[in-house]
Amino acid sequence: MRPLLAALGLLLLWEGFVRWSAVPPFLLPSPLRVADVLVTRWDILWGHALITGSEILLGLLLGTLLGVSVALTLTIWREGRRWLLPLLVASQAVPVFAIAPLLTLWLGFGLASKIAMATIIIFFPVATAFYDGLRRTEPGWLDLATTMGASRLSVLWRIRVPAALPGLASGLRVAAAVAPIGAVVGEWVGASAGLGYVMLQANGRSQTDMMFAALAVLACMAMALWFVIDRILRAALPWQPDALADRDAQSNSGGIA
Repeated sequence: MRPLLAALGLLLLWEGFVRWSAVPPFLLPSPLRVADVLVTRWDILWGHALITGSEILLGLLLGTLLGVSVALTLTIWREGRRWLLPLLVASQAVPVFAIAPLLTLWLGFGLASKIAMATIIIFFPVATAFYDGLRRTEPGWLDLATTMGASRLSVLWRIRVPAALPGLASGLRVAAAVAPIGAVVGEWVGASAGLGYVMLQANGRSQTDMMFAALAVLACMAMALWFVIDRILRAALPWQPDALADRDAQSNSGGIA
């Protein structure tokens, strides 16, 4: 209930500011006006939300596969690591807004360019987090595996990968948070559907309430995606400790003075 109460408090402050300042609706609509648009034009928003959601999910899937593949390649291929690692960092030095027009030109105005943009943004946190986990395996485990005559492939799949799964989980949480950015940026550059397209068209017509409504739907989608992935990762990695959550639970139950 705490997040809901915090959101309700922010909405009340927003409504109070709009009424007190008498700001024009085309500059800052009230929450009630945005809620009215959400109700009356929900069919339009829902159709565009499905398109943006499909772009986000496909981009998240492809970005995760690409990030995991890159991290494993960097771990296995020692000679290529010197060449690939600088390229991995340099790929994020180019602003996404500079890449989006090129992807639209190459892949068209359909889903492909938006999925490609989401994939480019998502794969980097997944690759870096997973690679960092793979190269920070407990040295004692590796020494024991070497003593027992384990092959490099066995060490990778039986020791390094399981030990790096918490790091991969952190990268996936970050990817879930930034996944909508790639899809929306691609829709801003060139699209005929999607929540980014709705916001762009509403901005051109000074329909600020519609922009806020589309933004609210996008924010709800992003939060839902993050919480779903977080729950899945917690269930899939029960051995990963969560010291803060455990401490908060003990504090609430009176276990810590």
